[in-house]
Amino acid sequence: MRLKGSPSLIRFGNRSTKMRKRQVVLRREEPPRSSSTNSSLTSRSVRYAECQKNHAAGVGGYAVDGCREFMASGEEGTTAALTCAACGCHRNFHRREVETEVACDCSSPPPSNGA
Repeated sequence: MRLKGSPSLIRFGNRSTKMRKRQVVLRREEPPRSSSTNSSLTSRSVRYAECQKNHAAGVGGYAVDGCREFMASGEEGTTAALTCAACGCHRNFHRREVETEVACDCSSPPPSNGA
């Protein structure tokens, strides 16, 4: 019986190699907290633009399908939401555009110059 995470034996011709599994942990970074009295609200919106999939890569060429914008072919939260209704490609082939908007609530008065 092989335990989960134990190395598996791979044979290459007359030699064998042990392969080990790696575990990758992804973390989300929290925005830095400022000690000032001003509070700000950051909002991000993500938009997927033109498709960049190279359909002629198999024959050594370069050809894109001309899809100009990603349109989900299903409801949010389903696997169909990751497929473009226009070109049939996965969402990862479309250029990602992130717009960040920062709104600042500057309720404190500006510092005076002492004059």
